[in-house]
Amino acid sequence: MIAASASAAEMNFNRISSLATPSNMAAGEDMNRETSAEIIAASEDGQRLVYTDSPLGVIGIIDIADPANPKPLGNVSMQPVDGGEAEPTSVTVIGGNAFVAVNTSSNYVEVGGKLLTVDIERRTISASCDLGGQPDSIASAKDGSFLAIAIENERDEDLNNGVLPQMPAGQVAFIDVKDGVADCASLRFSDVTGLAEIAPEDPEPEFVDINSLGETVVTLQENNHIVVLDRAGKVVSHFSAGAVTLENVDLTDERGALRFTEAQTDRKREPDAVGWIDNDHFAIANEGDYEGGSRGWTIFNKNGTVVYDSGMSFEYAIVEAGHYPDKRSDAKGAEPESIEVAIFDGKPYVFVGAERASIIGVYDVSNLAKPVLTQMLPSGIAPEGIVAIPSRNLVASANEADLIEDGGVRSHVMLYQRENAPAAYPQITSAGSDALIGWGALSGLATDADTTGKLYAVNDSFYGYQPTIFTIDATQTPARITSALEITRAGFPAQKLDLEGVTTDGEGGFWLASEGRTDRMVPHALYHVNAKGVIKQEISLPEELLAQEKRFGFEGIARLGDTLWMPVQRPWHDDAKNEVKLVAYNTNSKEWGAVRYQLDAPADKGWVGLSDIEIHGDYAYIIERDNQIGAKAAIKKIFRVALSQMVPAKLGGELPLVEKEEVRDLLDELKALNGYVVDKVEGLAIDANGKGYIVTDNDGVDDSSGETLFFTVDGLAPVSN
Repeated sequence: MIAASASAAEMNFNRISSLATPSNMAAGEDMNRETSAEIIAASEDGQRLVYTDSPLGVIGIIDIADPANPKPLGNVSMQPVDGGEAEPTSVTVIGGNAFVAVNTSSNYVEVGGKLLTVDIERRTISASCDLGGQPDSIASAKDGSFLAIAIENERDEDLNNGVLPQMPAGQVAFIDVKDGVADCASLRFSDVTGLAEIAPEDPEPEFVDINSLGETVVTLQENNHIVVLDRAGKVVSHFSAGAVTLENVDLTDERGALRFTEAQTDRKREPDAVGWIDNDHFAIANEGDYEGGSRGWTIFNKNGTVVYDSGMSFEYAIVEAGHYPDKRSDAKGAEPESIEVAIFDGKPYVFVGAERASIIGVYDVSNLAKPVLTQMLPSGIAPEGIVAIPSRNLVASANEADLIEDGGVRSHVMLYQRENAPAAYPQITSAGSDALIGWGALSGLATDADTTGKLYAVNDSFYGYQPTIFTIDATQTPARITSALEITRAGFPAQKLDLEGVTTDGEGGFWLASEGRTDRMVPHALYHVNAKGVIKQEISLPEELLAQEKRFGFEGIARLGDTLWMPVQRPWHDDAKNEVKLVAYNTNSKEWGAVRYQLDAPADKGWVGLSDIEIHGDYAYIIERDNQIGAKAAIKKIFRVALSQMVPAKLGGELPLVEKEEVRDLLDELKALNGYVVDKVEGLAIDANGKGYIVTDNDGVDDSSGETLFFTVDGLAPVSN
């Protein structure tokens, strides 16, 4: 779905840096508190970023004088001196001041809010205006003369199933800016009741933006309505955001499969973010709420005419990039939520952030009726806000998800630069195939013995009802998934598989390793499938292994003649500390055996285990990794063991300990895209020419940024001491 015009000869946006929001806390603060970058703005000179952080009740400030090395400048508390609620919801910047909308509501009925003027350099609050209601979005006029604020007075989703109306009604506030400070005495309101077909007495303004004429467009998300107001707050036009019928949609989240075969009829758009493209047209992100979400974005003329609607095309591009969030299929899919519009070198762009897919679509909207998707940019988890800085060829995203409770990655602000260079992402895609191929959670990787650059990958148990072998053409950039072969049993998609390894059988078929989880009735096993993906043989583990098993089973498979080798990810009951088995199975004699392998000790917390194995030349190459993510990641390496040592001993007896040599530390490659270091380096393949390929597992975009890294490693020689 991405235009072929985005090439090395043209300008592309590439991520150049990331900053985790906890770094903005002061020394001595509890870094284990939740923090979140949500709405983001830039100073007029493009040297500072300011973002709202609702969990901490602050705005964070970042120095981007050197955008490749952003520096945290600290947080400014939005908490009132006398205590109470203070949730910053949105921010905009005029001159040297940030204008912050702050929700002070104690509940959904007793609503309140303030507008704070903050000196960015001094980090002090210079003015506070009472807004009389709960604010959501804020926007500034192009000339800096006034502000528009969506006073949402949001509904209680637990009351009456969240159905409107729920009073008090929302409205739009306007306030003038004088001498760089909000003039509280100028506060006035625009009544937008009685306009929408849905709950007209209870409008809930969601997002605002102001064009060069001083006109404010406001989305009423729950009301599925759009209103355009003039500088005085008078209604210029208003109309329903409308509905669309979507074909070939994945609407089932519980089956663990990507099947785009269903339809949604008259699906309300229910837009969230909105941005003016010019004085007559604006773009909306159709995130949806309780009755809608059309999975895409739309361009409207301010008279209510639809100029363009993406339909399913944006979501399909997300699918091809491996970012489709299957667990959200029954709701709103990828949930386009954020919109930014900017002109770079005379070319207008719309940036569409998909909250649940954690990716940003970049559209050239030179032709409003036919926008061209030029790129898909990797974001942190859940992009909530985007700001463009054309004067510096920069774009920044604020990504709100903070997975500290799960030991995962923190919230991030990420920076992208427009440069004369190839697009660095995605590194692997299914775009260009004859049919739509959904994919994700890639684990094992293998080469084709007959075709250099032809690889095979499998998905893991996240797609439990769609176990698949993917064929990859690694000679292209990005690598292309060209076909998908579903694994079947008795004519139906095979179930109870947890595929973590794949290798060819030399006869057109494959051997697959299933890690297994006996606590979930998923067996540890080997599977032999033919060229059509039909399981011809299932081989259970012998009792000597099963008696000692834990849930962390085979993590890869490689074939050497008649012998299959499988690394066990982590120690089982009979293994010494930090030792695991490399298990062998002879497909001819049906004999099992194993050797012992010594793991590196964890650098800090967590564990270290094995992820894949490949046999090349006189060695077995093995991925060893910790389960740490981001700055805590320390062990992501390739080791090798001489095949002369890989002599399996009988199970149940003394197993020989093999010697390993470190071949490659992968941390530099994992940092190359300037995001955070992912934890799951899962697949390794080496072709006949000695070129190595690495793929990471994106966990099916569940509590993950969805990024899949696919890269090559050359010179697989031991690291010299």
